[in-house]
Amino acid sequence: MKNLLLIFCILILASACQQSVSDEHFYDAGISVDLAKFRKQQISDIHYQLNFKIPEKKADPIPASLTLEVKISDLTHPLILDFNENSKNLKSLIVNGTATPIDHRNQHLVIPKAALLQGLNSISIEFIAGELSLNRNEDFLYTLLVPDRASTLFPCFDQPNLKANYTLTLSAPNTWKVLASAPIIDSSQDGELTAHQFAKSDLMSTYLFSFVAGKFEEAEVSADFPQKMLYRETNPEKIAASIPELFRLHQKAKDFLEEYTAYPFPFQKLDFATIPIFQYGGMEHVGAIQYRESSLFLDENATDSQLLSRAKLIGHETAHMWFGDLVTMDWFEDVWMKEVFANFMAGKLVNPTYPEINHELSFLTNHYPSAYGEDRTKGTNPIRQNLTNLKDAGSLYGSIIYDKAPIMMRQLETAMGEKEFQKGIQQYIKTYANGNADWNALVEILDENTEINLQQWSEVWVNQSGRPILSDKIELGEDGTISSFVITQKAEDGSDKVWPQLFDISFFYEDGIKTFSVAMEDKTLDLKEAIGEKQPTAILYNSNGLGYGVFPIDQSSLINISSLKDEVMRGQSYINLYENTLSGNIAPILAFETFQKGIAAEQNEILARLISGELNSIFWNYLTKEQRKQVLPALEKQLWNQLHQDLPTNLKKTIFALYSGIAYSPAGQERLYKVWKKGHKIKDLKLNPDNFTSLAMDLALYGHSKSDEILTEERSRISNPDKLARFDFLLPALSQNEGERATLFQSFARASMREKESWVLSACGYIHHPLRQEAAIVYLPLALQLLEDIQKTGDIFFPKRWIAATLGQYSSPEAAKILAAFWKSNPDYNPILKNKILQATDDLMRVQKIKK
Repeated sequence: MKNLLLIFCILILASACQQSVSDEHFYDAGISVDLAKFRKQQISDIHYQLNFKIPEKKADPIPASLTLEVKISDLTHPLILDFNENSKNLKSLIVNGTATPIDHRNQHLVIPKAALLQGLNSISIEFIAGELSLNRNEDFLYTLLVPDRASTLFPCFDQPNLKANYTLTLSAPNTWKVLASAPIIDSSQDGELTAHQFAKSDLMSTYLFSFVAGKFEEAEVSADFPQKMLYRETNPEKIAASIPELFRLHQKAKDFLEEYTAYPFPFQKLDFATIPIFQYGGMEHVGAIQYRESSLFLDENATDSQLLSRAKLIGHETAHMWFGDLVTMDWFEDVWMKEVFANFMAGKLVNPTYPEINHELSFLTNHYPSAYGEDRTKGTNPIRQNLTNLKDAGSLYGSIIYDKAPIMMRQLETAMGEKEFQKGIQQYIKTYANGNADWNALVEILDENTEINLQQWSEVWVNQSGRPILSDKIELGEDGTISSFVITQKAEDGSDKVWPQLFDISFFYEDGIKTFSVAMEDKTLDLKEAIGEKQPTAILYNSNGLGYGVFPIDQSSLINISSLKDEVMRGQSYINLYENTLSGNIAPILAFETFQKGIAAEQNEILARLISGELNSIFWNYLTKEQRKQVLPALEKQLWNQLHQDLPTNLKKTIFALYSGIAYSPAGQERLYKVWKKGHKIKDLKLNPDNFTSLAMDLALYGHSKSDEILTEERSRISNPDKLARFDFLLPALSQNEGERATLFQSFARASMREKESWVLSACGYIHHPLRQEAAIVYLPLALQLLEDIQKTGDIFFPKRWIAATLGQYSSPEAAKILAAFWKSNPDYNPILKNKILQATDDLMRVQKIKK
């Protein structure tokens, strides 16, 4: 009797707990954290059976149907699906065999409790597919549903911790190829359409569901692990040089990750598609990865950096099969976890493939400048950010999670040791395979393999933003040796944060170098190992490139950077010089001269690309117009002479890219024109058709007297239809007629004109280039005004890139005043978008301080 009474009390308590669940935010636009938590306990065993019929005409709607099977264990609230589309797109609803009225409100389809059953339910919906994330073109389309866009395509539970199986039937024009998450098991023709039946997919989150359909070419490899790819590239040279290598790189990445994680490849297949206008470098859809086509198709003259970048991109997306797809974050505030591991693993697996490349240097140059680029700004954010509604998840993406997080993870691995770190990762994958986990779950596992207090360690690295500024105080004794050496770190934002980290300090003497390893755990560190040492001729902080922050720099030692023999030391020196310049410690013209000397001496292509980027940034953003005019003749002459020296092809392509990006003087234009006309050939500089197209556009940007003729002739050279469409789109942005440029930019107020985001960004780059800003500055208020709409209609990286390509290119006081006026008139502006603007306009505001 007592047992029955106890059970009864437990049931009463459980019922009370369920009834206490508040539905206050269940019907908010987007997916609130409250709704997500409730649905996680309410439903399970989800199976989407989807049917889409894609007509050949882009303008025709796409009829679709869904049969949803779902197990319900909690009927205290209705079943709420997400469908961020017009209610008119919902045609019929049948719940467990009974026709049910459609209740669509605030982006949700609500299924009443009375129509539902405890246990397995079947829900059938006829609808018109939403097109916001369908990326429809005249002869191809592709879905891109990250982070919360699946619900803009079909009704679903659009949160990452409700994994499901998918059975897809995709009908498309007979001449089209298709690709989706599972293998095709049957196809049947019905008039002008072919219905492709796909097998039941593996478990995955909604943002990983995808399909591609269109006029693509197809390639396959039948090895131990068969692969298939779709592509639209037409250049025979690129096709021959790339396709076998693409399959090989995917296979190699898969093999490495299986060994590192001690977990076999977790899905049915590893197919992929290359898409000309793809918004990102790649997206890790289960069984059907999507890539930007230009990132994968390279010719035989590709530089080492291009080859390395391609290998890392493939490694990154393949790593996601384990980190993100197999083990998925519980909520998007931990989206950084999948990205940090994908980047981190990409670096690891590329190392054995390219033994001739300095991978420590590659890590340094790939991550630190980008991480600093956001972390130095007033719009920076922690690696892990709070997220109350999934509709804001797109704002979480950026260089902090893609670049600072791998730096953090490398610090952690170094502190733990590689073997202990790998052991923890293997346990993490095994424990949470086919499920979800958050950062704390990983910390608990890693904690078992280290003596470090990871909760305390990650508090500043993961949960807080910013970077340290380091300084030193060195005292000498009577004998001239060091009697005291104290290093101090302070947060750039003035807070009390302390970054525990490891890095080296190197003392330079005439007869050699002495290096000290530093483990900084507090605000100050007394480097006792340095006491008694002779005063060095120079000191290089973070000489191994492991540390994070702005380090002291000796202005008198700048002249010696290019002569440092160690590549990582050179790389760190150039990066630290750039950061000190932006911090106001080094005059921009002095930094420019150092970079100019560096590009003249550098033989390492990775470093040449780094120096080239920093030199270009200082030239256009931090030098005054007068300074640019003064330094340009000598810079053009130097780079042109270097191009005619006996240098490796890779290095020449880097130098030529820099030259063509700054040679706007009449003399520079004529040299570029002769190269474009193929009347002047530079030995060992091998340019492909895309290079010549870019060159023609540069000449138009610079206002060459034959701009119209150049563009007309260049257009006749382009045979690829996708590249021709892009060229035509950009023509108004390249026009010498200011009115045509204005009309194009003003047309971006229409969302339909912004669909091809990479094209739009290229156009903005030309319209708002520093050489054209006197005319274009009047459009900056419109650029700011459109940002909120861009966030609603564009993909995750588009808002910041839009501001970077417009306002972010300016350095004038007039542009700074426009931004100040915008803040004044919008005191309660969306804080997420405000941070994006602050990130993208950091150079603009720093220039004003430096000029003062």
